[in-house]
Amino acid sequence: MSTPASTPTTEHRSGFACFVGRPNAGKSTLTNALVGGKVAITSSRPQTTRHAIRGILHRPDAQLIVIDTPGLHKPRTLLGQRLNDVVRETWAVVDVIGFCVPADVPVGRGDEFIVSELRTVARRTPVIGIVTKTDLSSTGQIAQRLTQLNALMDFAEIVPCSAVDGFQVATVAELLIARLPEGPPLYPDGELTDEPESTLVAELIREAALEGVRDELPHSLAVLVEEMVPRNGRDDLLDVHAVLYVERDSQKGIIIGKGGARLKEVGTAARQQIEALLGTKIYLELHVKVAKDWQRDPKQLRRLGF
Repeated sequence: MSTPASTPTTEHRSGFACFVGRPNAGKSTLTNALVGGKVAITSSRPQTTRHAIRGILHRPDAQLIVIDTPGLHKPRTLLGQRLNDVVRETWAVVDVIGFCVPADVPVGRGDEFIVSELRTVARRTPVIGIVTKTDLSSTGQIAQRLTQLNALMDFAEIVPCSAVDGFQVATVAELLIARLPEGPPLYPDGELTDEPESTLVAELIREAALEGVRDELPHSLAVLVEEMVPRNGRDDLLDVHAVLYVERDSQKGIIIGKGGARLKEVGTAARQQIEALLGTKIYLELHVKVAKDWQRDPKQLRRLGF
């Protein structure tokens, strides 16, 4: 009499990965592509990401929590120092790190600076080299970037990808998941992020405000959601009140625009994104205020969540 074969148990992995790199390396776009939804705002402006945003990828065999970090850079303000601290605190606690360099820009001193720190981290945490934005680059550029990346340090793996057209995004996920420990899911199925809704709403407003502004303004712009409450007597409408903070009166004029036209455009663009995020209609009220030199003021930084 034959003995029935035992049913093999399916291995499940769960854990944390983070993307690091200089500003505009494609970290936020790749985070969104991996989790299949918008959890991190994107912009061509530097210093777009200011928080360690967690996105969650759910699979039958794994749960990957991806942490999108600010671009590591040479800080000029107290805010810049704190953003760099966020990056270093994050890569110290994750299971695997993805170091991102864009295919359309040569590897430079900023990348070398980050790698000089990652070499120490790599002694205990695997680091995967990721060449992003291949959709913007020629085959020759991609090959050159892979060669440059390989020369920087001994990466656990190196992979090119494009978050825009999906090229090898699944491969990036596989490489990260393979280095997670075995364990049960850490978050309920279906959750894309554990960020508070007010944080995500503030980020979407800031993303809308960043479009088309001058180079110096993105660093000086912060958004604080003061109130998110259901409209009295209605369960299908949410009132959202937010303040956009800038550092100088001249910047306030840029944000508001002639006759308030620019602020209205920001509100319209942000409202569409927020309604998609929350799944309900909203009334969005925006105000612009000056918080002089807030990037250098510890008290104001704390009030704005930094």
